[in-house]
Amino acid sequence: MTTRLLLISDTHIPGRARRLPDAVLREADASDLIVHAGDWVAASVLEELETHGDVLGVYGNNDGPDLRERLPEVAHRTIEGIRFAVVHETGDAKARERRMDQAFADAEVLVFGHSHIPWDTVTPGGLRLLNPGSPTDRRRQPRHTMMTAIVEEGGRVEVDLLALT
Repeated sequence: MTTRLLLISDTHIPGRARRLPDAVLREADASDLIVHAGDWVAASVLEELETHGDVLGVYGNNDGPDLRERLPEVAHRTIEGIRFAVVHETGDAKARERRMDQAFADAEVLVFGHSHIPWDTVTPGGLRLLNPGSPTDRRRQPRHTMMTAIVEEGGRVEVDLLALT
């Protein structure tokens, strides 16, 4: 079995975009699970994504009480036997891998956001760290980004970073 994921974060709607980009919605429709690592800003983004599929999400530091009532700070889900965790903030990049190994010792993959900087590394403890960047607010990055992942039973996670045009 395989499961296709869309990984996004930091949509910041309506501050950074009026709506989700069409490319995000196309990937949402093609995915079995949409993972959003926080900073939705508007609850309407969650509601829209829920019309496109199953959503696993967390709130971020820019999300208000409406989203905090509906979403956890940390989410967990086992997908094809692989333990995933989702959180918005992981703190400074310096020593991130060591901190996340300790904080998420029960996970195999951690999806996070906040920095708007795409990230795909494996910690010394074997935890895969994935940050999809932002599809609407690139900050200092050259492109807006998101990730897709194919999760295969038995432990394989194939990730692609996609730049939006």
